[in-house]
Amino acid sequence: MPLSHWIFDLRHGARTLRRTPGFTVVAVTMLALAIAATASLFAVVRAVLLEPLPFAQPHRLVNITGTAPGSQLPEEFGLGAEFVVHYRERSQLLQEVAPYNSFTHTLRLGDRAERLRMSMPTHALLPMLGAQPVLGRLSTDADGDGAVVISDRLWAEWFGREPGVIGRSVLVFGEPRQVVGVLGSEFRFPNDDTLLWIPTTLEAADINQVGSFQMNLVGRLAPGATPDAVATELTALARELPGRFGGSAAYGRVIERFQAVLRPLEEQLLGPFARPLWVLLGAAGLVLLIACANLANLLLVRADTRHRELAVRHALGAGRRQLLRLQLAEALLVALMAGALAVVLAWMSLPAMLALAPQGVPRLDRIGIDAATLGFTLATALLSGLLCGLLPALRGARPDLARLRDGGRGIAGGRQWMRHALVAGQTALALVLLIGSGLLLRSVHALAQVDPGFDPRDVFTFQIAPEQAALNDAASFARFHLDFLERLAALPGVESVGLVENAPIDEGTPAARVHSQQTLAAGGDGELLKFNFTAGDYFRSMGIELLAGRAFTRDDHTVAPGNVIVSRSAAARLWPDRDPIGMQLQQQQGDSSQPQPGWRTVVGVVGDVRQQGVAQEPEAAVYLPMLGPTPETSPVLRSPAYVIRTPRAETIAADVRALVREVAPEAPMYRQYTMEGLVAGSTRRVTFTLLTLGMAAGLALVLGAVGLYGVLSYVVSARTREIGVRMALGAEAAQVRAMIVRQGVQVVAIGVGVGLGAAAALTGALGNLLFGVEPLDLATFAAMAATMIAVGLLASYLPARRASRLAPMDSLRRE
Repeated sequence: MPLSHWIFDLRHGARTLRRTPGFTVVAVTMLALAIAATASLFAVVRAVLLEPLPFAQPHRLVNITGTAPGSQLPEEFGLGAEFVVHYRERSQLLQEVAPYNSFTHTLRLGDRAERLRMSMPTHALLPMLGAQPVLGRLSTDADGDGAVVISDRLWAEWFGREPGVIGRSVLVFGEPRQVVGVLGSEFRFPNDDTLLWIPTTLEAADINQVGSFQMNLVGRLAPGATPDAVATELTALARELPGRFGGSAAYGRVIERFQAVLRPLEEQLLGPFARPLWVLLGAAGLVLLIACANLANLLLVRADTRHRELAVRHALGAGRRQLLRLQLAEALLVALMAGALAVVLAWMSLPAMLALAPQGVPRLDRIGIDAATLGFTLATALLSGLLCGLLPALRGARPDLARLRDGGRGIAGGRQWMRHALVAGQTALALVLLIGSGLLLRSVHALAQVDPGFDPRDVFTFQIAPEQAALNDAASFARFHLDFLERLAALPGVESVGLVENAPIDEGTPAARVHSQQTLAAGGDGELLKFNFTAGDYFRSMGIELLAGRAFTRDDHTVAPGNVIVSRSAAARLWPDRDPIGMQLQQQQGDSSQPQPGWRTVVGVVGDVRQQGVAQEPEAAVYLPMLGPTPETSPVLRSPAYVIRTPRAETIAADVRALVREVAPEAPMYRQYTMEGLVAGSTRRVTFTLLTLGMAAGLALVLGAVGLYGVLSYVVSARTREIGVRMALGAEAAQVRAMIVRQGVQVVAIGVGVGLGAAAALTGALGNLLFGVEPLDLATFAAMAATMIAVGLLASYLPARRASRLAPMDSLRRE
């Protein structure tokens, strides 16, 4: 087919569209909105999920964790240092294995001190990932713990990209460490905001206690090895650990049940964000299909209204191929204009979408309208144009010459099924999105009703990390923090102040196995409980309910015997059906987790707290005084979290910062939040998905209603003569309205039926985004179906009312 023919038809199509500006504006805008939504989410999905990890042979990298069915450990947990050493030395199917972690700590360079995210892997990790320094080198075992590797961002922000950065010393953990290398901007592990790596050594001689299941491990599969085979090997190797490294009887029982769990490193790093992003891209695709159905309906109507013109062209010698090309050219022009507008809309909407994104989504700074997204948008526009225009063009390419004799009066009922099928399809797709949005809305509502175990209103929390020469043991740190608590309590508007090692929602807590005197005598494994350290008026400041006994006093922090407070569920597990006040508990001997063993007396019972987030179950916890019973058995708490209850929670940060400058000018202030903000942030992933999916569902609902209204309006217009005859013969206006509405409702009912079936099959994709509601929630399905039918009734009633107001003589004269 000569290109000149297409050029001629495109020019003719442009003139035709220019003569019908109303149709052109509606068609282009409608399709552009849908393409823009799809293009925006494609840009996000491509940058976050589709771009390969910037590591060497990423398909051979796996994350290694464990499971121990029947134990009290979580369903899946990290591993200990003994696993790293044993696997590194004995595994035949792992080429290399190394642990990794992520934490924040203070970095100091001269007078500058900031709290940054860091990682402390072994020296093997960076070479295993294929990290390539743009300056300097990677660390080696010969460097011991005295070297650091920094990110490109840290090099730019702290050193101005000076080549002389290599060999400079920075202070981390109060010790000077030498910068030996700078990594490229593309390397980000394990988080996007990790700015510094402190490689360390780990040898068998360094392991003096086992049983701390907290490390994430990354391994590289040997050539030809499969994850299943490696998991089998690592499970067998784990059985050798008690014989090599010792450990308690409880540790041995965990190892007997232990099974290695391997998953691709990509899944581990991106998995939490994959489901919501794919769901949203799928939703945008459904909206695009609805828009295409709408445009196809408009083009069908346009082809019917132009049947006289097309028939004349055919009678004068235009072939079907020429008529087909003529109409396809118009559809493609509409699609190209929509694509161009969609690029602008996507470019404008992306910043707002990224601002709403939940914390932790990787590679957000790489998202933009790049060449790949432009190509995708163009391809989507062209495909949409073909999809929308082909069927109307095929239909218009076969004009009925007999219709020239009647002047185009009337409309054949058999010609309507195609338009009705498209409207039913739109209805079904819109209902799927509505039901998904309804389920997420119910999840957000359920999350809002959850009692987190504390009152987040009017609570401000922050951390500092003092590093003064006088702070050299647990007792001095405790005195510093207790004195600072009193200074904070004196600030205007402060009702109470507390201190906690790990603040709820923001941080997790370590676990240790605990015995009561009864469980120890019975010879069991005890209970695996979470531990947290507190000081000041923590429980009142957080609004955690005191159920029995008393809270800590200052004496609890400085005198023996050690006292503890337990949560309700911890008390129920240790002393079922008994009063826990005055009871004693002890950490499992040989457990490497803090605190150290020793009998402690329960002085209070408090409510359970959802430490990991409102969507997670409350944890059974033991709270210890920040210091006690003696400095020799106390951990050094360098940077616990302060919690302040005050009506000034939103504005008190400036006063707190001024006070910090007085007592610890060297200490950066970080992790500054209101507890209400933290609670809201813990539901942000579901809320973000709801907002985005809700907008897609709203757009789909509007498009579906517009499609139904357009079809029925055309039906009314095409049947004007018939309606006039009916009314001239005595039909009432109500009967005419009922006839049109019935026709619309029948189409909507078919779409609702199909949509309910499709939603039942697809809502399972929402998975762990749902909370407190099942994917097949009948109430949500019924409510959304009723909403769809109500919208269909409205969209049907408007043209029906117009039809019922036609004067019989006027309608007859129109023909």
